[in-house]
Amino acid sequence: MVRSRRARLADVDELALGLPEVTRDPPSGGRPGFAVHGRAFAFARGPRKDAVDPATGEPYEDVLVFACTAEDKESMVADPGSPWFTTPHWNGYDAVLLLERDLGRLTVAELREVVTDAWLAKAPKRLARAYLEGSDGPSA
Repeated sequence: MVRSRRARLADVDELALGLPEVTRDPPSGGRPGFAVHGRAFAFARGPRKDAVDPATGEPYEDVLVFACTAEDKESMVADPGSPWFTTPHWNGYDAVLLLERDLGRLTVAELREVVTDAWLAKAPKRLARAYLEGSDGPSA
C-alpha cells in the first residue's frame, strides 16, 4: 500500500519502531530518541543557540536530527526549497536537521526513506544486510 499523505510526528515513532532492534528513549511520551544497538539514528534535540529562527532570533525548540551519509547530507541541504538544514555545530557530523513543524512538507513515504536510511547508517552491518535482504534480522 502506498501512503502518500503528509507526515506527522507520530509517523517518526511508528517508522523508527518498525525497524529491527530499535529502542526509544523515553519509552513513551516526551521528545524521543531512537537507537539501534545503542547508536542513535534519530532524535529530538533541545533548543541551542546555533539553531535560531531568523524571524525571531529565538532558538528553535522543535529540531529533529536524522543520521545520514555525508553525500545524502550534502544533497538534502543543498536545495534552497528543502526543509532539511544543518548548522555549524553539525559540521563534520553525518546528520541533517528538520523542524517538527516542517514534517508536513514530507510525505510518509519520504519520511520512511529518511528514517530507514538513518537506521541503516547506524545499524550493525550484519543487521542492516539482513534487513535489506528482507528479513527482520539475524535469528537468535
